[in-house]
Amino acid sequence: MSFIPLGNRVLVKVPEEKTKTDTGIFLPDNAAKEAPTQAVVVAKSDEVKTIELNDTVIYGKYAGTELAIDGVEYLVLEDKDILGILK
Repeated sequence: MSFIPLGNRVLVKVPEEKTKTDTGIFLPDNAAKEAPTQAVVVAKSDEVKTIELNDTVIYGKYAGTELAIDGVEYLVLEDKDILGILK
């Protein structure tokens, strides 16, 4: 199945939240949810000009609509909800 965002929207793949640090320390449930989140853009509408496919973007904590396609978690964001692009 494929998904093409409409309007000023992008589809981003949300990485799995870390439950443990690299050194083996378990993180509490609220630790990863305090800051804005990052994700990778996998699809975008033609109206979105400043964001490219495979860009890693930062978005607000409560932004977007969750969507599961073929068992993979995605998020549909409006371009105004994206705070910036990581380079």
